[in-house]
Amino acid sequence: MKRIRISELLESKEFGKEVTIMGWVKTIRGSKNVSFIALNDGSCLKNMQIVADAEKIPADVTERIHTGAALKVVGELVESQGKGQINEIQAGNIDVLGEADPDHFPIQPKRHSLEFLRENAHLRFRTNLFGAITRVRHHMIFAIHKFFNDRGFYNIHSPIVTGSDAEGAGEMFQVTTLDLQNPPKTEDGEIDFSKDFFGKATNLTVSGQLEAELAALAMSQVYTFGPTFRAENSNTSRHLAEFWMIEPEVAFADIVDNMDLAEDMLKYLVQYALDNCKEDLEFLQQRLANEDKQKPENERSMPLIEKLNFVLENNFERITYTDAINILKNSKPNKKKKFNYVIEEWGADIQSEHERYLVEKHFKKPVIITDYPKDIKAFYMKQNDDDKTVAAMDVLFPQIGEIIGGSQREENYDKLMKRIKEMNIPEETMWWFLDTRKYGTVPHAGFGLGFERLMLFVTGMTNIRDVIPFPRFPKSAEF
Repeated sequence: MKRIRISELLESKEFGKEVTIMGWVKTIRGSKNVSFIALNDGSCLKNMQIVADAEKIPADVTERIHTGAALKVVGELVESQGKGQINEIQAGNIDVLGEADPDHFPIQPKRHSLEFLRENAHLRFRTNLFGAITRVRHHMIFAIHKFFNDRGFYNIHSPIVTGSDAEGAGEMFQVTTLDLQNPPKTEDGEIDFSKDFFGKATNLTVSGQLEAELAALAMSQVYTFGPTFRAENSNTSRHLAEFWMIEPEVAFADIVDNMDLAEDMLKYLVQYALDNCKEDLEFLQQRLANEDKQKPENERSMPLIEKLNFVLENNFERITYTDAINILKNSKPNKKKKFNYVIEEWGADIQSEHERYLVEKHFKKPVIITDYPKDIKAFYMKQNDDDKTVAAMDVLFPQIGEIIGGSQREENYDKLMKRIKEMNIPEETMWWFLDTRKYGTVPHAGFGLGFERLMLFVTGMTNIRDVIPFPRFPKSAEF
């Protein structure tokens, strides 16, 4: 008989029907006459209750059933007598597909710390928490592709191995096949990368943006959704060495079009989560509320679903960097030196604490900051007429601060070339990028959404290592 997913069966009232389900044991309790098994197959948060009567299921089978064991259950769907469920399965036959020794299986039915679960990331999918996060992650991936597909965007795969540094940050992972014990050297004693696999020094990409620009300047509107890598030695709750980025690029678009697209996309994704992840979001909200009970009232976060609706119910406030600096400079926390980074003058970097103040305290709505000083932004951003600022934008959300960074791109060849020289970027490595400004250049714009940042916001989790299945960070590349 064909296996039925638990998510499909839980609402069924076809009592008397024989069904087959398979899954993993969450808990087992009972007496020598009857056992009650909670079975879950990952298709939803709720478990299916299996009633194993000793007359039908022999003791030598039930003795092998422990938390974590995998079962195949064939039985009759009956009306449940217990609270919180409309049906259950009266087992006729149980096959133990895979045992789990209770003395060694780490994921027992008790509270585990997030740190413990990170150390057992190969098994943490078995918990309610990581089952919920994984389902929400899937829905967000699907929603991103649907959003762009429905608006006529084309998905392109940008390269993972690259010879350029899109951000100019220099914190990249090197890709090489050279003998690290005895690499070939040039006459100057430098490593001779012409002997390497690609004939030049290459790295893992930090962004698909530059390649997306090439495609947008022919296809009009494209997006990438791929892995990106930063060799930043950072152990904060906001940084990963490997993460996923969504990067749309749109030809014939300016900074205002870019802001409109970013706001539309974020509202679409939040609405999609509310519409399609209700059960998991309610569970995550309850978990967050339980954690917040331990904190002082002024440190508690907004309830998760309320926070998601906060994004939907407000038009994003759009302000310039100059306005933001003035607001921050004159704010109470700044005057009383409560900020870790006190704002003293125009040109300062806006930190996460400042971003959250603007969103959560000052405007009480999501904020988009535009027109940043050119000296603190990337070379490819459109230079404004004041020669001091660029047409950049950052979208700021409650809890996490910046969720999107983007800009109108500099389409003028001479201005772009000048910035490349000012920032000491080797011209010969960017010839292909500069070519697009020589042949049919047009105004264009785009942005990057860090997918795990989005996941932090949607799930209410506070550590980015908990919203990606297998986190990569300094000194850790397990699993």
